[in-house]
Amino acid sequence: QVQLVASGGGLVQTGGSLRLSCAASGRTFSSYAIGWFRQAPGKEREGVSCISKSDGSTYYTGSVKGRFTISSDNAKNTVYLQMNSLKPEDTAVYYCAADFIMRCHSDYDLGLIRHSDYWGQGTQVTVSS
Repeated sequence: QVQLVASGGGLVQTGGSLRLSCAASGRTFSSYAIGWFRQAPGKEREGVSCISKSDGSTYYTGSVKGRFTISSDNAKNTVYLQMNSLKPEDTAVYYCAADFIMRCHSDYDLGLIRHSDYWGQGTQVTVSS
């Protein structure tokens, strides 16, 4: 079992920044990946970014590329999502999830994590215009 705790959400103005954290505990083998997903009211959950703990590969969905940065602190078993230049359309509940895959460098890999059983609770991000 893997337990995930997401934190770091909040209210910011357009153009502001937030850093989300996803702390993992339990069965945290080296070969797993963490993905961030978000769900806005009335919309489907979408993949945002992912990082592989085994080879460090990363992936970003197009709408956040260049603005968001995912990173991992292996000593703390924590993955961060640094979100800069936030826009109102980034407003959503953000979730992290983990799956035991070796790499994460495509939307397909992010999709694999989407089907994982291991999810953290959501953290609300609200960007005001």
